[in-house]
Amino acid sequence: MTKPLRKAVFPVAGLGSRFLPATKASPKEMLPIVDKPLIQYAVEEAAAAGITDMIFVTGRNKRAIEDHFDSVHELESELAAKGKHELLDLAQSVLPPGCRCMYIRQSEPLGLGHAVLCAQPIVGNEPFAVLLADDLIAADPPVMRSMAELYAAEQCSVLGVLDVPREQTGSYGIVEAKKPKERVTEIVGLVEKPEPANAPSTLAVVGRYVLTPAVFESLANAKPGRGGEIQLTDGIAGVLGRERVLAMRLHGRRYDCGSKLGYLEATVELGLHHPEVGADFRRYLQSLKS
Repeated sequence: MTKPLRKAVFPVAGLGSRFLPATKASPKEMLPIVDKPLIQYAVEEAAAAGITDMIFVTGRNKRAIEDHFDSVHELESELAAKGKHELLDLAQSVLPPGCRCMYIRQSEPLGLGHAVLCAQPIVGNEPFAVLLADDLIAADPPVMRSMAELYAAEQCSVLGVLDVPREQTGSYGIVEAKKPKERVTEIVGLVEKPEPANAPSTLAVVGRYVLTPAVFESLANAKPGRGGEIQLTDGIAGVLGRERVLAMRLHGRRYDCGSKLGYLEATVELGLHHPEVGADFRRYLQSLKS
C-alpha cells in the first residue's frame, strides 16, 4: 500500500547574510512580499498540495517563524473587540486549515542535506516534500500540487527543475536527464554546482522536491562536499542506483528571493496584482516614467 504525501520540510536555519542588516535579528524567511512573509507563501503552496504536517528545521534567531504561525490571543481579542473582522480573519488564517506545525533544531550549519536529515525523526518512513522559501514560485496550479500529483502517479522522487543560462550552473544542482527536452524525464545523474564547461545540462533544481525516505540513508552516509556541507544533491544522487528519480519542469514564474534583485522583482510583480493596492501601485510606477 502506497503512503500519501502529507509532510513537508522547510529548511529555515540559514543566516540570510545576503540581506544584512535586515536579517541580523529577523529570519530572512520572514521578509514580506507586500504583506505576506516568504515562509507563508511556501506553507500555503504545500497546503494546496494536500500536505498537512509542516516541519520547520530552524536555528538561532528563528523564533519569529514559530510566533508567526501561532495564535496571538491579545491581537485577536483586540481586533474582535474593535469589530475589525477582516483583519481578524487574516490573523487567524496564517496557518491553512487542517495543518499543524512542528519544529526541530539544526544545531550546526552543515548544509541543506544535513537540514533535511535533521527532519528524519519526524518524517519517519514516509514520502515528504522539501520547499525552500527563498524560491517563490507564482503558478496556477501551485507547482507543489503538480509535483504531488506526479508522485502519486509514479511513486518515486520528483525534483522541480528549470533551465538556467549555462554560465549560472555553478550556482545550482544540475541534472543529467534521459530526455532533457521533455516536461517530465528520468534523472540519470546529478551534480552539485558544476562549472559551466562540466555541467551535464542546464536543467537546475530550484527549491522544490518530493522525496522518498530512502534519501535519509544516503544523506547519513554522504561525505561533506563544498564548504564542508552535506549537500542534498549528493544525497539524492546516492538514491539513483536504487530508485527512479524524475525531473519535472516547473510552470509559472520563479523569483530567486535569496537575491536582492529577485526579491525586488517579486515585490514589484506581486504588488502589481495585489487586490488592495495593485491598481494604485501600477499608477505610481507609470508616473515614474513621465
